[in-house]
Amino acid sequence: MRNLDELVLQIKKTVEKHNLGKPGQYQRWLWESAEKPRQLGLNEYGVADAANILYQIGYFPQDPKERAEWVSVLQGMQNPETGMYAESTHHTLHTTAHCMAALELFDAKPLYRPTEVLKYKDKNELYKLLDSLRWEDAPWRDSHIGAGIYVVMLLSDEADIEWIRAYFKWLDDNADPITGMWRKGFTTLPESLTHKVLGGAFHYLFNMENHKRAIIYPEKMIDTCLEQYLSGELNHYFKNFGRRCEFLEMDFVYCITRAMRQCHHRFEECRQTLLKFEKEFLDFMLSCDYEKDEGFNDMHSLFAATCTLAELSSALPGTIETTKPLKLVLDRRPFI
Repeated sequence: MRNLDELVLQIKKTVEKHNLGKPGQYQRWLWESAEKPRQLGLNEYGVADAANILYQIGYFPQDPKERAEWVSVLQGMQNPETGMYAESTHHTLHTTAHCMAALELFDAKPLYRPTEVLKYKDKNELYKLLDSLRWEDAPWRDSHIGAGIYVVMLLSDEADIEWIRAYFKWLDDNADPITGMWRKGFTTLPESLTHKVLGGAFHYLFNMENHKRAIIYPEKMIDTCLEQYLSGELNHYFKNFGRRCEFLEMDFVYCITRAMRQCHHRFEECRQTLLKFEKEFLDFMLSCDYEKDEGFNDMHSLFAATCTLAELSSALPGTIETTKPLKLVLDRRPFI
């Protein structure tokens, strides 16, 4: 068992560095470079990610006045005309879902209805949207849209049970029997795109987990994850896979662990693979240069790493120790 208390305090310290001097006001990045110009200052992901991280490591704000200030900041970022949130690095549905999900941690909601996307309350319009996603070349990027629409409708109380059933029926009908992921009919992707199927599947999977839905092909999902990791494919396209703060690591871990809950396929192989991954990941997290590492510069990337830590601590009991047990925001509501 490895104790992560010092790492947790380092993560908390990093979040505090991103604070702009008032409760709830956070920047996403601390620095930029000529190669990566960034929007410094108050940022939607800075605020939402700070709330998410503090929730996961056990330092979520408790004081009612402080919580109210956080809520005010998050609500104030919403466009009152469209009901959406916007930030340059992600699709508006992703940003909106992410900010709404952060508000939910405070038991709060946005001020305005998401009028820009209410047309998707019509099942036919919803299916047109899902069918139109770029499944052949951008399944990961466009999963922000396909998953985000569910979260925006759900957290704004626009989704009734019939709409929810229709959404998940589409996912069930379009699950791929070859990969266990999405979308059926798009399985002959070039090798350079197969990891993007994994990245996309994660977003639909956490929606399914939120609504306690069965995975249609859990065995195939496990096979796909293991093949991509054990073959070295993930490390081929991401040279430091498992030794960095990024989201695909969480995608990989979550897809395996949640599929494992629904079947016993290759169970011990999955466990041993996760243990190997965990060791590499913890070695990195405990030894990286927190003052210079880009993952600790970018709050969104640091949030991804804390998600991975929380999921590993739950999936591999007895391997991670913290004074305040880590908890995953996805076990409360969907979207990261």
